[in-house]
Parts: sequence; C-alpha cells; structure tokens
Amino acid sequence: MELDRRRFLKTTGLAAGAIASGGLLKPLARAQQTPQTQPGGEGPASQPGERRGDMPYRALGKTGEMISIVGLGGWHIGAAKDEKESIRLIRAAIDGGINFMDNCWDYHDGKSEVWMGAALQGGYRDKVFLMTKIDGRTDKAAGKQIDESLKRLKTDRLDLMQIHEVIRLEDPDRCFEENGCVRALQEAQKAGKVRFIGFTGHKDPLVHLRMLETAKDHGFRFDTVQMPLNVMDAHFRSFGKQVLPILVAEQIGVLGMKPLASGAILETNTASAIQCLHYTMTLPTSTVITGCESMERVEQALQAAKTFQPMSREQIASLLEKTRKAALTGRIERFKTHTQFDGTAHHPEWMG
Repeated sequence: MELDRRRFLKTTGLAAGAIASGGLLKPLARAQQTPQTQPGGEGPASQPGERRGDMPYRALGKTGEMISIVGLGGWHIGAAKDEKESIRLIRAAIDGGINFMDNCWDYHDGKSEVWMGAALQGGYRDKVFLMTKIDGRTDKAAGKQIDESLKRLKTDRLDLMQIHEVIRLEDPDRCFEENGCVRALQEAQKAGKVRFIGFTGHKDPLVHLRMLETAKDHGFRFDTVQMPLNVMDAHFRSFGKQVLPILVAEQIGVLGMKPLASGAILETNTASAIQCLHYTMTLPTSTVITGCESMERVEQALQAAKTFQPMSREQIASLLEKTRKAALTGRIERFKTHTQFDGTAHHPEWMG
C-alpha cells in the first residue's frame, strides 16, 4: 500500500511540474515557435503534419501513421436515425478526408460497430484507420470482446484497440495484473488482430497519470491516449494541463475527445462549435474526435478542418477567459463529475 502511495505521489509530482513549467500553453508555444512540419503542414512539433486537399493530417505519436485532424465519433454514429443514414454519414466523412474512425464494443449495445462495419465495405475499410475499444478488465473478457468487435466491424484487423473508460484509480491495477486485459491485448497484437494499443478515460487526469505510471512500472508503453480536451477542460481537473505535456514529451499519440462537451459548451454562449474544434486542434493533438449523428455535423467537422489555422496565444487566452466562469464548477463537463457517461459503472459485468 505504501509503495502504491509513493508511486502515485511521484506521478502527480510529474504533473505538477508540467503545470508549473507552463501547463497548457507551453507545448502549444513550442509547436508554434518550432514547427517541424512537412511543406504545407501545420501540425505541432510532436505531430508533424501535412495537408491533402482540404484535410490536414498529423502523425499519430511514434506509430508512423498519419491520421486526419478530425476523427469520426462512434457513439454518435449509432444515434443516427437508421443504418442506411449512418452508412451515408460515415462514407461522406471518409470521402471528405476523415480517415480516423472511433468506436467501442459497448456503444448502443454493439450497433455502432455493426453499422460502421457495414459502411466500411466496398473498399472503404482500406481508406481508414480503424479504432475501437473494449471494457473487459480480465484477459478472458477482453479477448471475447476483441473477437466480437472484429466480427461486427467485418474486419480481420484493428488498427488501434483501446481500453475503454479508465476512470477509477484501481483500473490500472486490474488492467496490468497477471490475468488482466493488457495480456489479452498483447496476445491479440501478436496474432495480428490488433496493431496498436491505447487507453481512454474521461473522469480525472490523476487516473490517466496513474495508468501511464503503472504501464511504465510493467515495462509497457501505450501507443495512444484518449481524453477530454476542450475550452472548459483548461479550468477544471485539466487533462490538458496535467496529462498532455507528458504525452507530448513521450511522443504518445494524443486523441482529443469531447471538444464540445456533448454540446454543453454551446449552451453557455461562450464559444461557437468551430471555435471549440479549432481550439482543440491547436493543442498538440493527433486528432480531435467529434460526434456526427447528422450530415450537418459531418459538414461542420469537415468545415472546421478545412478552415483550421492554429490559434495564437492571444486568441487562446481570450477564449479561455470567456469560458473560465462557466467551467470552474465542472457543471459543463458532466462526464467528469457525474456517472451518466460511465457505461462501466452502470454495467460492471462488462469488465469481467
């Protein structure tokens, strides 16, 4: 117990150092001052970028993959009016240059994966970088979910598989124990079912930091990390301030999610949807995953990518000042403060 406590304090100490040395804006400043991009690119220094037509692409950490600056959220695909419409939305996004596909084993009881699998037929599978997530914490539960996801998505390989909802301080211990899900992921990787491995979470940056530290203690390195990054996050239990600098330093692919906080930010009248997306794109993210349950939302994502120019430090500071008051209590980012977004809390049986 004392060893775990020391380990946790060591990790949070790293985060505190990151905040003290510049926090959120320091990696952004480095990116803007020393851009290491290909001609025409605008990716941050840690994620070199390039533009193909209207879509910017960035490096996914050290994987060697280039992914679109905006990604298609899997939960919202399952919220489309029917399968035919979801297929239309997915293919329109891909035709517009979006190649990062997000999904999860539990979204809409598997419907999101089934619909995406149908959309990726007819040559579309080879045009995308396909990611999904599992909830299993044991190797048995995780292995079963990996195979089910492959079947639903109609593919023999997943470009990225992530451990979903790492939201409890004990989750890292469960994942890395002898019969934990990391073992199943490594076995799937060796079998060619999974190319890269990451984890996600939306609750508290301290849990992310503990997951990274636990991985390091086990000699394991994640390829990607997914977390909320938006104009409210900078003010409350901030993943941007506490986790992002570490990911940039270690060249781990950064997957930003909840850029609009499920639309709650727009209700505050402090920022537009495009401003929210551009803010998160300006951070050292590999991609910004946004929900697109309608053609209007797909077009919004494509427009944000097409018109993106990195925001200046002054523009960032001005936007954060406008959003500060609304953000301070965490009421806008309810995924951090309530359980309504915690599928594994409502269904602990999913974890095994």
